[in-house]
Amino acid sequence: MLVEVETVTEVTQEIYAAICRLVRLLGAHKPIPSREDLTALVESESSMLLVARTADNESQITGMLALSIYRVPTGIRSVVEDVVVDGSFRRQGVARALLGQAILRAKEAGARNMSLTSRPDREAANQLYLSMGFQKRETNAYSLALE
Repeated sequence: MLVEVETVTEVTQEIYAAICRLVRLLGAHKPIPSREDLTALVESESSMLLVARTADNESQITGMLALSIYRVPTGIRSVVEDVVVDGSFRRQGVARALLGQAILRAKEAGARNMSLTSRPDREAANQLYLSMGFQKRETNAYSLALE
């Protein structure tokens, strides 16, 4: 399947509906973003939202990811979050196309590396990341709920 990846520049009704549909696939613990939340993401200088579409007449949104590129004292970092592909389009190159574009954008911005996390039970996703050159880090990951 041919896939086109685009950077979202405006939160249209089509984009909003597709993102809400895709976020639900991330798990019940993930809150559905408001339209204002997505607009803030799209307008952010340090983050972008990429969507994948089928390259046919229907141009259906099949997947998404969020990419943050930011400066820290030791250089420019990039982080990928919320990679998700519609179940009926999995294993067809959608996530690979999204990640390929994210890698390109991060390189163009001068990032030295790209980070992402994935649950161990997401075997196909983890295999994809390894096949694209990501390396599993032996680290402690921490999270602090601020709400």
